Amino acid sequence: MKPEEVSQCCGPIDDLLDAELFKSLGEPTRLKLLSCLAKCGRPCSVTELTECCAVDISVVSRHLAVLEKAGVLTSTKEGRTVYYTVRYRHLIEAFRALAKAIEGCRPKRRTGNP
Repeated sequence: MKPEEVSQCCGPIDDLLDAELFKSLGEPTRLKLLSCLAKCGRPCSVTELTECCAVDISVVSRHLAVLEKAGVLTSTKEGRTVYYTVRYRHLIEAFRALAKAIEGCRPKRRTGNP
């Protein structure tokens, strides 16, 4: 199919390419925060996560809010302290579904052609 023909039809990949998710993951500090939080394997406070990055606590807080809005993290509040947790299951399911949809779009190899 030609690109203009493909753009007119919908497939599973269209619904799975979440711009907000990819935009949230497209910033180096947010990736570092996600990595730090995932490796900790437990809820971490904004103050703890600030130690992962060389940026101000208010900047870390804004980055964490972006990740939460995109569905990457969840937060809980205990008193004045906010703890963030990775939404592991959500991310795993989202990326697996996207990988499956991308694989479904891959052209089939012709027998005998490299």
